[in-house]
Amino acid sequence: MSTTDKSFGKVPAVTFLFWIIKIAATTLGETGGDAVSMSMDLGYLVGTGIFALIFVVAVWFQIRAQTFHPWLYWATIIATTTVGTTLADFADRSLGIGYAGGSSLLFALLIGSLAVWYWSLGSVAIESINSRKAEMFYWVTIMFSQTLGTALGDWTADNAGFGYGGSALLFSALLVIIAALYYWTKISRTLLFWAAFILTRPLGAVVGDFLDKPIDHGGLALSRYAATVALFGFIGACLIIFPQRAGVKAH
Repeated sequence: MSTTDKSFGKVPAVTFLFWIIKIAATTLGETGGDAVSMSMDLGYLVGTGIFALIFVVAVWFQIRAQTFHPWLYWATIIATTTVGTTLADFADRSLGIGYAGGSSLLFALLIGSLAVWYWSLGSVAIESINSRKAEMFYWVTIMFSQTLGTALGDWTADNAGFGYGGSALLFSALLVIIAALYYWTKISRTLLFWAAFILTRPLGAVVGDFLDKPIDHGGLALSRYAATVALFGFIGACLIIFPQRAGVKAH
């Protein structure tokens, strides 16, 4: 297929840089979500309401856009990570269902979202995102994956006893396995993409917690505000220094 024959979508090409920014964005979601719900003492419910509104507005602009805009796309990703952080914390802690219950519920919602998406449009591959309906499924699925990632990260770090460092190593190892499967097997690329996308979220969550949680809880006790600003700066620098291209869209 020649360059002139290609049709480009509104999501970025999946490259190594994509995954670096994704992990940074999920880490930012953890520190930013905690900054609002904990440092500002607004609570998980109010924090969820604030970030849910930002998420809805960001998705609205993203879906109405005619072409790929890196800054808008990653702003929307960050919106999903922040609302995912506060929503998961609200479900796990305020509703009292615990990390295992929250993770199980969110995993079911995520699988349900992917199943309905596939049943409705016949594919959940990112190359198939060529309509507003597909985009809606994409962002709802991402929001569920980000929320699940927070609950899963908290579960492994706290209940499973891995701690923040151990959990980061665990999820990093799982991502390395997925990368190996991508390069050395013929397993569905769509399956591997979503598996990696989901696992980058708990990795970012435990890294974020490691940065801002108290020292006696295994963290570094860094300022949530400073960590959030630093992560914003890192993502912005990546977008400026390494311009992203849109992924090729299937017809």
